[in-house]
Amino acid sequence: MLDSTIWWHVYPLGAIGAPIRDRAGDGCDAAPRLRQLEPWLDYLIELGCDGLLLGPIFESVGHGYDTLDHYRIDSRLGTNEDFDRLMDACRQRGIKVMLDGVFNHVAASHAAVDKGLAGSTSWEGHDELATLHHDDERVRDMVADIMKFWLARGIAGWRLDVAYSVPPEFWSDVLARVRADYPDALFLGEVIHGDYAQIAHDGTLDAVTQYELWKAIWSSLQDENFWELDHALSRHRDVSAQLLTNTFIGNHDVDRIASKVGQDKEILALGILMTLPGMPSIYYGDEQGFEGIRGEGFSADDAVRPALPATPGDLSELGAWIYREHQALIGLRRRNQWLTRADIEVLDKTNETISYRVFADNEQLLIDAWLTPAPGLRIRSASSASDTDAAGTIYEWVP
Repeated sequence: MLDSTIWWHVYPLGAIGAPIRDRAGDGCDAAPRLRQLEPWLDYLIELGCDGLLLGPIFESVGHGYDTLDHYRIDSRLGTNEDFDRLMDACRQRGIKVMLDGVFNHVAASHAAVDKGLAGSTSWEGHDELATLHHDDERVRDMVADIMKFWLARGIAGWRLDVAYSVPPEFWSDVLARVRADYPDALFLGEVIHGDYAQIAHDGTLDAVTQYELWKAIWSSLQDENFWELDHALSRHRDVSAQLLTNTFIGNHDVDRIASKVGQDKEILALGILMTLPGMPSIYYGDEQGFEGIRGEGFSADDAVRPALPATPGDLSELGAWIYREHQALIGLRRRNQWLTRADIEVLDKTNETISYRVFADNEQLLIDAWLTPAPGLRIRSASSASDTDAAGTIYEWVP
């Protein structure tokens, strides 16, 4: 089932060291860099993940979200044949692949602008981007065709960039066309604010990104205020009863979790993530305790989109203990796939402690997290969903 996939989320242009800015434009930076991800596929499996969520990989001007050609792999990453090679390697390992589709806007120099398919004005103040005309039938045909083109090459679904900015009737129309040929494809919409369930319903999205929960997790740990998490869990419970969410504690657009709360509290954040309903993703490097704070200007994202070493064997030993805790907690999640659609009840909380249970049918986990005198986490398994007394510890961590 795709909804129980645990994704390893990678921003390819950064992770494999492609030049982002100040390109010469003569093709001298073209290289089959996509092949550099192949040594990391076994690492992904050993971590416990079974899905690869790739940031933008199509021909673009710079950072990848300024697309020039949705049918062609970015020359800085390689060719379509290099992508097919990566897909073959993923299939051999049982890894599902999701691509990042930027269908709200294109680069201002995209051919769609000259054809009248995109506006000549900037999107959200970004002069280098032009918004597609989503009410134009030609745009709907184009996006449906692009989606099918890559689904035919074996991908499992699409992450829809800034899905919240696209009219829901556009999604409902286009996705219906695509599902007619690929009924099992998964469509994950990037949504930050608003009524998640309504946005997903109106656009017929399978899932949305759970930014509210992300914020509450790191903020409650940073500020030692589990009342904020309690409030967010109540909202997450209501949303999860209606649709699937992509849960996360890090991605390509936010500060690294270890930089927000410290490496010790990162394990608490991960434990919370792995015991809540949803479809979790791990942002590459978080499992090693990578740190990074977003900056300002054109290079704002560089710190959170760094290059990986050539192979997993070249990683620093400093992150090994964080990796092992990720393996343990991801493994716990994989052994309890019912968590994807579980219910939540907070049992107790103070500023520095929280206890909650997640349950479904006859399954139940009890989670205790605390911040003083030192951060700690305990996960217990009860014999039934109604039993909160006889519970055996299946994971415990105190630094």
